[in-house]
Amino acid sequence: MTFRRAARVDANQPEIVDAFRKMGCSVAIVSQLKKLCDLFVSKNKKTAAIEIKDGSLPKSKRQLTEGEMDFMHSWKGLYFIVESLDDVARVVKELEA
Repeated sequence: MTFRRAARVDANQPEIVDAFRKMGCSVAIVSQLKKLCDLFVSKNKKTAAIEIKDGSLPKSKRQLTEGEMDFMHSWKGLYFIVESLDDVARVVKELEA
């Protein structure tokens, strides 16, 4: 994996990370890595790859990059695209199941 210099972070990433942590999850931020997801989130010994997209942007601005698509299709575990706090709650519910 290679590092990006100034990786662009979705505007809602701090809010999303904070919400996961407040719901008892461990969060590893990996958004600086190319061709990967933005976060790995874990709870109850389950881990999910999380791609954050800013739900306030037009749908055309929320498309996955080619690298993100490749990662999503190759990842054999849980994978979620999160755009809102409602999505965070949905992911946490899945990790608690």
